[in-house]
Amino acid sequence: MDAEELLKRYAAGERDFSGINLEEADLSGTNLSGANLSRANLLAANLSEANLSGANLSYAKLSLAKLTGANFEGANVTSASIVGASLENANLKGAIGNFGHTHGALFQNTILSNGEIIVDLEIIEG
Repeated sequence: MDAEELLKRYAAGERDFSGINLEEADLSGTNLSGANLSRANLLAANLSEANLSGANLSYAKLSLAKLTGANFEGANVTSASIVGASLENANLKGAIGNFGHTHGALFQNTILSNGEIIVDLEIIEG
């Protein structure tokens, strides 16, 4: 399944996309709120400005993804890998769980799950 097919199915009411392979897909500006993307391969995908509120991203591969301005409010991010991902201007308020692998992830003007804002550029080395 490619990004276009995913968006057609989402528009038709489907929400379970667990395990989908969308490596390097362009999903910028899309609305995927409430989607089940658990264990999805979103390696190097562009999810800038995407609405992922309430989505299940547990164990998803988001390494090297562009997540600038993405809305993760209330999303489940348990053990999602974000190695080298950019989360600048992202909203993680109320996100459930903790990211898994985070080495080299970029945070700036990012709202964390507890409402705290990382203002200055911070590269996570954990």
